[in-house]
Amino acid sequence: MTAVVGTRPEHEPWPPLARHGSAPALVHGDRVLDYAELHDRVVARRDELGSVRRLVLLECANDVETVVGYLAAMTAGHPVLLAPAGGHHADLLATYRPDVVLSGAELTEHHDGTRHDLHPDLALLLSTSGSTGSPKLVRLSRENVVSNAAAIATYLRLSPDDRAATTLPMHYCYGLSVVNSHLRSGASLLLTDDSVVDDALWDDVARHRVTSFAGVPHTFDLLDASGFAARDLSSLRYVTQAGGRLAPDRVRRYARLGREHGFELFVMYGQTEATARMAYLPPQLTESRPECVGVPIPGGSLRIDGEGDVGELVYSGPNVMLGYATTPADLGAGRSVTELRTGDLARRHPDGLLEVVGRRSRFAKVFGLRFDLDRLEARTAEHGVASRAVEHDGRLAVFVRRHLDVGPAYDVLSGCGLPPTGATVHVLERFPVTATGKPDHAALARHASVLAAPRPAEPQRAVTPAVVRDE
Repeated sequence: MTAVVGTRPEHEPWPPLARHGSAPALVHGDRVLDYAELHDRVVARRDELGSVRRLVLLECANDVETVVGYLAAMTAGHPVLLAPAGGHHADLLATYRPDVVLSGAELTEHHDGTRHDLHPDLALLLSTSGSTGSPKLVRLSRENVVSNAAAIATYLRLSPDDRAATTLPMHYCYGLSVVNSHLRSGASLLLTDDSVVDDALWDDVARHRVTSFAGVPHTFDLLDASGFAARDLSSLRYVTQAGGRLAPDRVRRYARLGREHGFELFVMYGQTEATARMAYLPPQLTESRPECVGVPIPGGSLRIDGEGDVGELVYSGPNVMLGYATTPADLGAGRSVTELRTGDLARRHPDGLLEVVGRRSRFAKVFGLRFDLDRLEARTAEHGVASRAVEHDGRLAVFVRRHLDVGPAYDVLSGCGLPPTGATVHVLERFPVTATGKPDHAALARHASVLAAPRPAEPQRAVTPAVVRDE
């Protein structure tokens, strides 16, 4: 099948801090750090890291010291492994034994020089999962980072007038892409750890004239619950959404809200293995084509591998990772991947727009029947029921938020041809999410395992409205 190809952007060495001079770069609290000051801070930190190329673990918070440490390592050529602040990464420390750990203003040297064979192209290491401390990492090059930042800046039309709030963690590839693309463009960042439900965040958005923020689907759940539409949104130019599928009706609703308040909604698609971004839906199409992930980013190409209309989505571009790392020896390896098999199933519409319809690994086989769990969740949503579905021990476990949703959920299961003994429906007051806001299917599977354990004195039922609280 013919690939859909984006136009390759021109980009220069990144990040060009000094050339932006007195333009604001970082806003943190009441302090504004301009690009000249940021450049000086980065140079000082770079000198502390030394000239010998070493593996640096950076504990990330949304603050000035983290940005400085990240830029210092990147500009000096030290491969940097990003981890969440707070020390919940013992597995990473034990597995990769970094030479240096940066935590806020502290620099801790674990080794004089380096104990690692570091490939010349290796620049950045990111976790493949939302759970903290996963030892499986994505190996990224400087070209990966620069090209993806340039592509994002191109389709978002970023300029020095833009300012993004850091509503996502920096160790998460989506949150990091906001930092990379804005600093590459001479734009600025409002550094904050406030949630979108906090009035303090929106006070800062209005006071500092923030033009954008980024959100995963869980972010939009929080926005719905906190009266986002009633906020002062006058400074917003655009909002981006990625990190998982947002239901088409919600995409359409936020697109309309943006039209009313003067901001655009960019729905985007990506993976850590692609340094964050592979496709985006042009904002003028979000109301009419909300089910689509859109077109490839500039410089990228997407094709569908499979017979018929639906197949696996395969991405090619300069932002495709070098490969994975699971041991320190992998840090010396070169490129092992030339294209990215996403694991997502997609179709291409006659107008060229791409729609992701499911995940290869999100299929369950129950009594010989194959079920698309993403499609099942979408079907229940069409009936007004929020749900999460996982497979456990050859059966489906479906979680809903309210007791009154149990019956409709079971009706959907029955309508899909599932025998009554093939599934259980449970009430879960809060759906667990990962540290990056994505559905935590592993936690749901653990809940399903606990609920499936034999309970003497309780008869087995096909539908079990048991309330389980997320820990």
